[in-house]
Amino acid sequence: MRSMTTATTDELSPSLDSAIPIERVLGLRPISWWRGIAIFFAILLVFAAATSMSMFEQFKAQIAHLQKQLVTLPQIKYIAVLTDAQGAAGLLVTLDPTQNVLVLQRLGNVVEGREESLQLWALPASGKARSVGLLGASKTLRIPATEADLRDIPNLGVSVESKGGVPDAQGPSGELLFRGALVQKAL
Repeated sequence: MRSMTTATTDELSPSLDSAIPIERVLGLRPISWWRGIAIFFAILLVFAAATSMSMFEQFKAQIAHLQKQLVTLPQIKYIAVLTDAQGAAGLLVTLDPTQNVLVLQRLGNVVEGREESLQLWALPASGKARSVGLLGASKTLRIPATEADLRDIPNLGVSVESKGGVPDAQGPSGELLFRGALVQKAL
């Protein structure tokens, strides 16, 4: 007794007409799916363009800031370490040609008396010494000078003079307290 009937494969499989399309299951139609992807990538492209433009503007601002800093930073063109007779460093001299200033820094503990002044001299290879200026009592001093003032000057020296220094024509009145070679730095 076979009360059960066997179903055929045609009865078990749904017909093509009754199949539910995948687009309906996902809630999308093929055209809207591609449209969504295109909109996503368009938004992504706009975001990337805005980010790159912002980064470019920041980069330009950084370059402008660094260029401004480069102009204001001292550039050392000439340097000299003036030493005493025993070879101890007494004075560091640098020239910044962009600012037209000679920067002198005392390295030792030499202090001039009340009625004395320390005077800096440019010592050419031949000819008379030329006064560059007087050293003040501070540890660091700035004296106006140009690159032309020190061109062809192989040495610098410091002498002890009477208060206020001596004129150029007279030259140093005694022995040089400090002396050193002036070296042009390769930039």
